[in-house]
Amino acid sequence: MIFRNREEAGRLLAERLMHLKGANPVVLALPRGGVPVALPVAEALQAPLDLLLVRKIGAPGHEEFGIGAVVDGHQPETVLDEDAVRMLGVPQAYIERARARELQEIERRRALYLRGQGPVDLVDRAVVVVDDGIATGGTMRVALQALAKTCAARRVLAVPVAPPETVAALQPLCDEVVVLSTPPDFGAVGFHYQDFRQLEDVEVIALLDRAAARQPAA
Repeated sequence: MIFRNREEAGRLLAERLMHLKGANPVVLALPRGGVPVALPVAEALQAPLDLLLVRKIGAPGHEEFGIGAVVDGHQPETVLDEDAVRMLGVPQAYIERARARELQEIERRRALYLRGQGPVDLVDRAVVVVDDGIATGGTMRVALQALAKTCAARRVLAVPVAPPETVAALQPLCDEVVVLSTPPDFGAVGFHYQDFRQLEDVEVIALLDRAAARQPAA
């Protein structure tokens, strides 16, 4: 399945999620590419649209090697790779400093994209996590692990395309998985779109403004 663009993928995904309309849903998009996919889903479900912001915590002196991540929310969650932390002997003080730094960056991005609007409350809601596709699933795994610590009633992973092995690995972390296409010869997410251009911040902000105008109480 080749999608014309992210908006078309979102409309098709929304059709598969209509059973959640009465479950008090909230839609969380991974920026940037997940936002244009998530907006048609939020509109169809008459649900608020928010961002799920994830920031990696890198190992001391080797920041490209992730030992955990911080995930935005009413109570931001820190997910650590305890084996890596123990193996590398990472001090707790280092983790706390890194967490504070990444939380500051999350706040900066929330201020940029959502004009400072706080996270939507997830308590007793069906939380639908949306991206434009998943390759290895590392960021999505962290996001779903963090959501498991919230009081959400239901966690739903919804993406247009992902390889079958990644879907199988993420399945235990949520209550429901909706994926439109699971090609075994996956390649990369962009291979499954005719138009997969990178979004500018101004475009993401406009989409989020549109969602906020539709449901200002969110």
